[in-house]
Amino acid sequence: MGKTYDMLTDRLRTFISAQPLYFVATAPEQGGHVNVSPKGYADTFTVIDDTTVAYLDIEGSGVETIAHLRNNGRITVMFCAFTGPPNILRLYGTGRVVTPHDDDFADLIKRFGPHPGVRSIIVVGLDRISDSCGFAVPFMSFDEDRALLDEWAGRKDSQQRRAHRAKHNRESIDGLPALSGGETDPVHQHS
Repeated sequence: MGKTYDMLTDRLRTFISAQPLYFVATAPEQGGHVNVSPKGYADTFTVIDDTTVAYLDIEGSGVETIAHLRNNGRITVMFCAFTGPPNILRLYGTGRVVTPHDDDFADLIKRFGPHPGVRSIIVVGLDRISDSCGFAVPFMSFDEDRALLDEWAGRKDSQQRRAHRAKHNRESIDGLPALSGGETDPVHQHS
């Protein structure tokens, strides 16, 4: 039976830290596409306090989450148990994008493992924390993280990163503004 929580309890924090995968969902205010992104690398997610979490936004093929957050701030983060007792945890809230130029970036980046290709940090203030059964979620085993994203980002020099971000990170697939030119410089930011 599902339950709603006022804060992230020790049990929920333990559950979060045990999951090698989480999902982030956002949508634009009006029309457009709903986006759901899988996120790996357990050291890219952190609990800041009882009602605040954050995750490392690593350069990739799109920028939907950033565009949607800047459009309306709405975000849901979901964790599923693929081993052990069935459980699904959803963290609903309002997210904000913290780039290397923001005052709190330097302190936040210390909370994460080392990853090249850092674009930003997404900080989420939680307004609803709930879990539910995961009775239909299959058992799956975790072998290891794929190193491909870190390897891909690590191979890019400054010019290649600038070109990639200019082509893929300026707006969402629906044309919403995302990252402005130079906003994520220094382009070799590494957590």
